[in-house]
Formats: sequence, structure tokens, C-alpha cells
Amino acid sequence: MALIKSISGIRGTIGGGAGDNLTPIDIVKFVSAYARYIGGGQRVKVVVGRDARLSGEMVERLVHGTLMGCGVDVIDVGLCSTPGVEMAVLHYGAAGGIVLTASHNPRQWNALKLLDARGEFLSAEAGAEILRLADTFDSSALSNAISFAGVDDLGDVTGPLDFTSMHIDAVLALPLVDVAAVRAQKFRVVVDAVNSVGGVVIPALLQQLGCEVICLNCEPTGEFAHNPEPLPENLGEISDVVVRERADLGVVVDPDVDRLALVSENGEMFGEEYTLVAVADYVLSQTLGNTVSNLSSTRALDDVTKERGGKYFAAAVGEVNVVAKMKEVDAVIGGEGNGGVIYPALHYGRDALVGVALFLTHLAHSGLKVSQLRATYPEYYIAKNKLELKPGTDVDALLESVKHKFAGEKITDIDGVKIDFKDGWVHLRRSNTEPIVRIYSEGADRKAADNLAERVIRAIN
Repeated sequence: MALIKSISGIRGTIGGGAGDNLTPIDIVKFVSAYARYIGGGQRVKVVVGRDARLSGEMVERLVHGTLMGCGVDVIDVGLCSTPGVEMAVLHYGAAGGIVLTASHNPRQWNALKLLDARGEFLSAEAGAEILRLADTFDSSALSNAISFAGVDDLGDVTGPLDFTSMHIDAVLALPLVDVAAVRAQKFRVVVDAVNSVGGVVIPALLQQLGCEVICLNCEPTGEFAHNPEPLPENLGEISDVVVRERADLGVVVDPDVDRLALVSENGEMFGEEYTLVAVADYVLSQTLGNTVSNLSSTRALDDVTKERGGKYFAAAVGEVNVVAKMKEVDAVIGGEGNGGVIYPALHYGRDALVGVALFLTHLAHSGLKVSQLRATYPEYYIAKNKLELKPGTDVDALLESVKHKFAGEKITDIDGVKIDFKDGWVHLRRSNTEPIVRIYSEGADRKAADNLAERVIRAIN
């Protein structure tokens, strides 16, 4: 059905024909290329962890065997969140890591997310080189590009190791996580982990923070109880449970626990965009500094950053781009508007665990209910539209014409074209998978956001 190759990893549906889906042949092919690149001819260690999706065990065995066959030693951390694997790479001094997760994609999908020795997603150059090496499987150059280990040089497997407790301990040890203050509040929290690894790690973290935990879809069976993307339309069940159980908060994570969505005590969505805003507000109240998010994230982060005396910077869409910008400007907090919080004091990766701990500390210090805290932030609404492209459309020329049409406004063109108006913004990006241009817009409310998008669409037409 689908095989998507990108610099950060390989994602596809399980089953079907090789080259068109994520089959055992494709897994061996891409893992071999990664091992060749990451090892550079030396014997190295690679951390491997996975979420709880149904194909996880099959993919895990293939990845372990392929790495061993390439002479790579495997550190198996078993069921582990994406941020947990990222931290484990650093903890064990590994040359890299592979996370077996298709994030928010449905149950028939899986993926190989590839990490470097810093526990971060690969650079564009590294990802391109791995794809080039993988392509040699389909050519006569294969034997010269990738050579497998002999019987005396096969890799070993250490594990499975439980890294969850070490991950939680590292979060709780952060100076800005006030464990005592959170414990004193005895928060009542509902957790929806969509039957993946979040059902193991998030309740364990909350219990150590003294919270009473009500679990919803926390058994890591891989049978997702609903669409795993933590969007409002998929979260009706937890909204009802939060109200019925008179909970203080609802916590929702995606299957690999790098995105965090929150539900207020009244059952209303806190808003994925505002997860980062609230956490950044707390961090900036304790640590003066800069923030970063991608171009399609809410302006509220910019507002909060300026109010706290810092400076906001925008990055191209994609975690690797946000991380690069954070390092460039020495940001103290950053992330993406999809609920991804990146806190460098822990590690450079989206991490729902650190997001939960910092948010609960903020909530405990504020003395407010979640809905009251949400009301303290600027109110914006993001609308998502798309422009269908006719065959042969020159997208680059189209975007260039938009820049000229709105030359009187602030223009950012590091990733498509973003137009910042006084009362909102519009961001146009070419789709990598469909013949469309994605158009994101933000305004004070839905009508304002839609009106901004229509204004740009009319100009294009």
C-alpha cells in the first residue's frame, strides 16, 4: 500500500510486495544500509526500542538479526518510547539508535526511525547517504557497498533492558520539576495511551509524582482503541471520562510518546498547540532565554516568549530542523505545535514525559485549574486548507508569485512561504506525497483564520 522513504527513516504498511510496502526484505535492506553508515567499518553499538504496535515483535527480530549480521552489537530496550530510545543512545554511548514506531499512523503501519550518536534524528546528508546505500540493493554495486559479517564477527544482543525507570528518574531529577509541589496537589489524572507503550511509562511517571491515575487504553496490546493521532476529534472518550471521574486533568500521548495533548477538568481540549506554550511559559518564568517552534505553530509561543523577556525563532517544519535552530540560538525550550515538547536540559528530542512533569509543576505553582490556566494565554485558532494543483504546475514559481503579491508583509521562505500579517499568518508548503499545496492559517478565531487563507487563495487564483 505505501512505503515512504525520507532522511529520518522508513515508514510503510506491513505486508504486500517488497519495494511497495514495509516488508521483511525492505527492513533488511534499510537496516543494512544504516549499519554500514553508522558503523563506518568499526564494531559499534546500536540501541533498538519499539512501541507496542502489532507488527513490532516481527520487525524487532528482523532488525536485531540484520544488525548482528552486519557485526553490530544491539542494545535492546524493548518496549520503549521514542524519547526513551533517544536518551538510551546517550546513556549507553551507542553509535546510534533505531526506533520501531510509525508514531500516530494506524495499526497496519510501522517504521524505522533512525538516530545518530547524539540520540537525534539524522541530518539531511546522513539520511540521503543511507538511502543511497539502500538503493545499491537493486544494483550490481551491492557487494562493494555492504558486506556482512562472518561467523566470528557477528554482533551480540544485550537485553531486553528496561530503560523506562531511568528515563523517569532523569525527568524527576530536573531542577525545574518540583516533585514536592506536584505531590502536594494529589492531582487526579486520566491517561489515554491508545494501547501502546505510553500506557507503561506515563502512569509510572504520574504515580511517582503522587498523582492518582485513571487508566484508559493503557494496556500495550497494539490494538489501538481509536485513531492514534491525539486530535480533538479522536478524544471524545477521555473528555467524557475526565468529567465523569472529576479529574483535574486528562493526558493523551501518541503510540511512541513524543506528542502530548491535554484535556481540561471540564472536558475541553487544552489544545495541542498550547501544550508547548504552557510548558514554555513555565520554563521561561524560571530561566530567561529563547524559544523555537516550526513555522506552522501558533503565534502564542512568540507572545509568551516576548512577555517573559526572551526572543522567539521559527524553524522549518520537522523535528530535526527545530533542533538545529534551537542549538543555533541556544533556546531553553522549543518544539512543535503538534504537542511536541523539546527541553534541552534533558535531551534534544520531543518528549511527552518531560512535558507532563513540567506542565504539572506549572499547574501546581499556579494554583489554577487547567481551564483557568489555559485562559491566561492568547487565543488563536489554526485552520488547515489545501490547494489542488493542476498537472504540470510549477510550484516554485507559484510560491514565488505569492511572495511578490504580499511583499508588503513579513515573508519567511525557509520552508515554503509564510506570510505574517498583523492579525495572523498564512503558511504555504508543498506536499511531498500529494499534488497539493498545504495552506495553514492562524487568526483570532476560526472565521479569521479561514478569511486569511481565502485571501491568499484568491490572490493565487
